[in-house]
Amino acid sequence: MAEERSMREERGKFRGNLVIDDAVDFWGAVNGNMKVVAGGKLYMRGAIYGNLTVEDGGRVHVFGHVTGDLLVMAGAKVIHSGTIGGDAINRGGRLYVEAGAVVMGKVKTRDGETRIHSKAKVNP
Repeated sequence: MAEERSMREERGKFRGNLVIDDAVDFWGAVNGNMKVVAGGKLYMRGAIYGNLTVEDGGRVHVFGHVTGDLLVMAGAKVIHSGTIGGDAINRGGRLYVEAGAVVMGKVKTRDGETRIHSKAKVNP
């Protein structure tokens, strides 16, 4: 039987860069960059004052705000329902931009699968 991992909740304010390698429900704020690596699963409900990078094996659902860029690397999966202040760049993963999501920069697909809902707010 597969081991079930519980999701821990994080709240509060953090300074500096954070790396996520487990399951986290994040309600806080980060003044820095955040990276989700293999084994990491992030529900991002708070704010990142920097960039969010999702590497191979990382999974993210953005409900909150990222002031910088979102980078989706090969082997990563991101569902975006919140606000990205910069660009959303897919470099080989799977990126889904849902209705109601906002990308203030551009959505750029270098490789991988990108789907943008017709009701998402993105720059052409």
